[in-house]
Amino acid sequence: MINTLVITTLYPNKIQFRHGVFVETRIRQLNQTGKVKLTVIAPIAWFPFKSKYFPAYSKLLDVPKHEVRDGIDIYHPRYIVIPKIGMLLTPFFLALSTFCQIKSLQKQGYQFDLLDAHYYYPDGVAAAMLAAVMKTPLSITARGSDINLISNLYLPGKMIVWASKIARYNLAVCESLKQKMLALGVTPASAHVLRNGVDLELFKPAVRDPIRQKWQVKNKLLISVGNLIELKGHHLLIEAMTSLPDYQLFIVGGGDWEGRLKALTRQLAIEDRVRFIGEIYQQQLPELLNCADALLLASSREGWVNVLLEAMACGTPVITTNVGAAAEIVQADVAGLICQERTAECFVDAVHQLFKHYPDRAQTRQYAEKFSWNETTNGLLKLFAQIKPAG
Repeated sequence: MINTLVITTLYPNKIQFRHGVFVETRIRQLNQTGKVKLTVIAPIAWFPFKSKYFPAYSKLLDVPKHEVRDGIDIYHPRYIVIPKIGMLLTPFFLALSTFCQIKSLQKQGYQFDLLDAHYYYPDGVAAAMLAAVMKTPLSITARGSDINLISNLYLPGKMIVWASKIARYNLAVCESLKQKMLALGVTPASAHVLRNGVDLELFKPAVRDPIRQKWQVKNKLLISVGNLIELKGHHLLIEAMTSLPDYQLFIVGGGDWEGRLKALTRQLAIEDRVRFIGEIYQQQLPELLNCADALLLASSREGWVNVLLEAMACGTPVITTNVGAAAEIVQADVAGLICQERTAECFVDAVHQLFKHYPDRAQTRQYAEKFSWNETTNGLLKLFAQIKPAG
C-alpha cells in the first residue's frame, strides 16, 4: 500500500464546503479502492482577527486545524498570504507551513511514499520544494487556470516549469491542458491525462414532476452553476433571458458579483423569471439539475468542467462556451451544444436549437456514464504502483 500525502489548498472544509469539491471527489474515489493510504494537508490562509472589512479572510479563522472527512484525515495548517503583492512569496510560505505539519505527523509515526499535489501554483511549486528536500516522489495535477493563466506570468511560469522537472508525474485533467503543459516545457514522458469523472451514484435521474412543483417551476428551466464572478458569465445568461420569454433561469452559487447580477435582473425587468439560489452543498445539486431542462455554462476560462458531466448524469443536456475541455466532454447531440461565441445572442440561438431537437434524457444519462471515475482511479493506481514503498 502506497502512503500518499495529498497537498492542496483546494479542498473542502467546515466553512468552505464547496471549495475544491472536484479534488475531494478524486481523493475519495481513490480511497475507496483500499489500495492507497491517504492523508491530506490542506493549508488555510492565516488571518490574525475577525473583521467586517475582511469577511473572506475572517471566516477562515473558524476552519478547524484537523477534520476527518470520508474516513480521511485532513489537516489545515496556516500559512501567510500577503494580498496583491505576495504572489511570488506564497509558494515559500506554503511550503514552510506544510513542512512543519509533515514533521508533526512524522513524529506521530506517519511516513509518506508519495506527495500528490493539486494545482501547479502555488501548491505544486511548494510541494516540489518539499519533494526535493524530503527526496520523495511527487505528482502534480494541473487543474486549469494554473496552466492557462498563471503560467503566462514570467516568474510563476518559470517556477511551474521547475516544479514539473521535480515531479515524477505531471498530470492534466484534459488533453488541451496537457498540450499547454508540453508547450511550456514539461517533459513529455512525465505528462499524462487523467480526467475528472462524475459520481454516477450521486448524480442520477430522479422523478422530475415533484421536484419542479417544489421549486415552483412553470416554464422551461435553464440553470447556471458557478461562483458569481465575471468569468462565469452569468450576466450574459441574464441578458439572454430578455429574448427567452418562455424560460426561467436558476443561478446557483455565491460571490462578489451577486449584487451586480441582481441589479441587472431588475434593470431588465426579469426578476420574476430569474432566481438566485445561493451556495448549496454538493449533495443538494442533483435535485436542481434534475429540475432543469438544460444547464448553461458561459465561462470565459475553465479546465475540466465537472458540472457539465454532473448535469448530463442527471439526464440534463448542456449548452457551453468552447472553453477548456468542453469539446472533449460535449461530443454528441444527446450531450448538448457548444457556443462558438461568448455572447448572449449565441446562447439564445443555442437554446432555441437545443429545444427544437431536444434529446432524450435517458440517452443523455447513458452518454454521461462513459465518464465514470473508474478509468481515472485505475490510471492513478497504475502510476502509483510504480512507487516503491519506503522501508
